[in-house]
Amino acid sequence: MAEQRVSNERRKELEQIDPFQENLLRTLVYGKENKKQFLLIIGAIIVVIVIFSGIMFSFAKSEKVASDLVAKAVITYAKTNDPIKGFEATKDAFEAVFTDYSNTSAGRMGKIKFAKICFDAEKYDTAFELYKEALEMFKNEAGMKNFLLASLGHVSQARNDSDKAKYYFLQIETGSSDLLKDEARFALAGLYEASNDMESSLKMYEKIINDHENSIYRGIAESKIKDVKYN
Repeated sequence: MAEQRVSNERRKELEQIDPFQENLLRTLVYGKENKKQFLLIIGAIIVVIVIFSGIMFSFAKSEKVASDLVAKAVITYAKTNDPIKGFEATKDAFEAVFTDYSNTSAGRMGKIKFAKICFDAEKYDTAFELYKEALEMFKNEAGMKNFLLASLGHVSQARNDSDKAKYYFLQIETGSSDLLKDEARFALAGLYEASNDMESSLKMYEKIINDHENSIYRGIAESKIKDVKYN
């Protein structure tokens, strides 16, 4: 009798549906009742995946094309071995990149490369505008930002615009990043000296000596300070 009772209880346990099975059955029933909605959702997900894949493929393709065009233009420039001829030989290629691939990484870096080409060809106004556009693109990247600020400072000097040159170099001098800070201070020292503000000029030279032990401008800064002291 005991064995019969155990057998009956075991059979009742087996006949009961466990929670997992119960949830699975509910899901199947719900899916059957809402088959159309499920198919629409799955279809929508597939469409999103296809669109996203297409966008990513398009981005990758654009990036490669832009990179190839910039590289080809740089090689063409190097072969001319002349700033003016190099500018003339590559300006159309770079303009095409900026027109069709401005949102690619290669297009953004191409803007900086062409700005330097313009600077070397003494196309200072064009170089200035290109560096300004690049600064807006890279303003959140500290290292690149300082490089572009320094470039704008040097271009402003070439354009004989001392006030703008000071403006850009001061952003580096007072900024949190040390990248190119010695260069900015050296440029500022020269600008202050040119405007007969020797006190501000000497402060910049002193900062170079005190804060930039390995700077290439340190020796010049020391010499400048000595000249002022002994004259």
